[in-house]
Order: sequence, then structure tokens, then C-alpha cells
Amino acid sequence: MNEMSKIVRTVACVLIIPGIVFGLYVILHGHLTPGGGFQGGAVIATIPALFIIAYGEKSRRILNRDIPSLVESLALLTFISLAFLGLSATFFRNFLVNGGFIFGKAIRFGINPGYLNTGGLIPLLNLVVGLEVSAALSLIILIMYFGSKKEVLKDAK
Repeated sequence: MNEMSKIVRTVACVLIIPGIVFGLYVILHGHLTPGGGFQGGAVIATIPALFIIAYGEKSRRILNRDIPSLVESLALLTFISLAFLGLSATFFRNFLVNGGFIFGKAIRFGINPGYLNTGGLIPLLNLVVGLEVSAALSLIILIMYFGSKKEVLKDAK
């Protein structure tokens, strides 16, 4: 597949930062609004797809399968580690809520006025899930586009 026109390539480069910022916005506001880690991760995973569509085979030099694989593994390990940190009471215990730390601001009973730092452990879990989903979907996109059966079997050996 040949690369697209200069206009498409320029627009693709311009949309990288806004796409990542919007994905992070969806991830970090997941405990307050509809959205969260999965939805924000899917938004961020569109960036490699856009880059592949715009640049074609030239994107093979920039996009590497090892980085998303490493990010996915580290995100899964972090998710499980956060789940075990609250094990003194229960698995996935929200131990940061009402603690006064970065995500532990105490609020009165009732509707949350929209403060990001009131979710306790949930924003961290959303962030880790967003990293995992974006890395996994990016890896799927990269393998579907660049990976032929010979290359995938050669990498497995």
C-alpha cells in the first residue's frame, strides 16, 4: 500500500497529540463521566492505525511491536499489584479513598461535584486499563497490518 497524499500525512501528524490528550481525558474522567480505561484506550489506539493509513509501509520503521507488548505486560502487572495492595481487607479494596493523598480527597455524602481527586484507587485502575487496552489494540493493529504468517511464526521461534 502506497502512502497517502501530503495533506493526509500532515493531518495525521497534527491529530496525534489531540488524539492522545482526548484519550487521556476519557481515561482520567472515567469515575465521573461515561468512559474510562477501555474507552480511552481505544481512542489512543486509533493513533497507530491513523499513522499506518497515512504512511503505509514507511510506518514500519517507526512503529515497533516490542513497545506495545512491553507496555501491555507492565500495565497488567501494575493492575494486579494494585488489586493486591488492598488485600488487607478485600481484593481490590479502594484503600486510597478519603485518605487525603492525591486521589483521596474526602467529599460529603451525595453527588460528586466533579473533582478528579475523589476516586481513590479507581483513577489509577482506569489509567492502567487505558494503557493496557491502547497497547493491546495497537499491537493487534500492528500485527494485522505488518505481520504475515512467516514473520509471526519466525518471531514465535
